Amino acid sequence: MTRLPSLFISHGGPSVLIDGSPAPDAWRRIAAELPRPRAVLMMSAHHPGRAVKVGAAPAWQTVHDFRGFPAPLYELRYDVDGDPALAEAVFEKIRDAGIAAELDAAPGIDHGAWVPLLAMYPERDVPVVQLSVLPGGDARDHYALGRAVAAFADDKVLVIGSGSLTHNLYELGRGDGTVPHWVDGFRDWFDERLAEHDVDALLDWERLAPFGRENHPTDEHLLPLFFALGAGGAPRALYRGVEHRSVAMDAYAFGG
Repeated sequence: MTRLPSLFISHGGPSVLIDGSPAPDAWRRIAAELPRPRAVLMMSAHHPGRAVKVGAAPAWQTVHDFRGFPAPLYELRYDVDGDPALAEAVFEKIRDAGIAAELDAAPGIDHGAWVPLLAMYPERDVPVVQLSVLPGGDARDHYALGRAVAAFADDKVLVIGSGSLTHNLYELGRGDGTVPHWVDGFRDWFDERLAEHDVDALLDWERLAPFGRENHPTDEHLLPLFFALGAGGAPRALYRGVEHRSVAMDAYAFGG
């Protein structure tokens, strides 16, 4: 049986689906090159929880959790089936690992999940289970959560962490649009540590990575990377790019 990799996808703003961004084409290519999953286990930076919330909804309803974007975005939908049996199995694995978790039947799927999935699986025929990000947790907590669910990759479940490698919206579009040195410095450090599979350094990013807080005033958009890292194997870069000066769109696969 072919083991699926886990993925980290920088989802950007929802407008990437309509503004000519090259990222959705990269996501389509990634999905086309993978064996078809039976389900997706998705952690989104926009779905927080104090404990790990495991989405057990039998069907998901699209949430347009953003304001001030072009009207066509609010017409896009990704109403897709859930997988309550998979959610129950994921919940048990997380609980067995000693991590606090709860089943959550709320049916809303946020844009951090549905924006990349709409590009990857537009037919909406791959069921989805959502996991919450833990804003009170750190890199090690999310790596441990990834390790807890890693075995599902052997059962044709595609594990995805959706966030952003850099995410400082205060700097969005400032200046002449040139990518600042503090964005490239942070991205290059992560790319090098990932290429070396230096897990210890990556988990200590707050101390070791250059320009950490310049790129992540809060870290909820980076935490899904550590979840994907824990769920998979050796990293490899799939896509690199920066949009609007300060939002890196980098994507990685782990193992597979």
